Amino acid sequence: METLLKADIFFFISSISSVILTILFCIVLLYFIKAGKNLYKISEKLQSHFEDSEEFVLDLKEKLEENMLFRMFFPPARKRKRNAKKDSESK
Repeated sequence: METLLKADIFFFISSISSVILTILFCIVLLYFIKAGKNLYKISEKLQSHFEDSEEFVLDLKEKLEENMLFRMFFPPARKRKRNAKKDSESK
């Protein structure tokens, strides 16, 4: 009878602990989900800002290329013509 009582106590304690561990696991999982949503929002904002900065850099490049002083110090590069020999080798 004593072993049966000890077994009942063991199963009662183990069932309580498994319920508590399950609840703790769910709480931790909710925090991970919230953190994932926050990271997603941050990455979306960063992506939109990168697109805006890309447009700004392209506009700045066009303005610099049109500037007379810039062209005086950095003349436009000439395009190189390929030799007929190199064209035939690459094909």
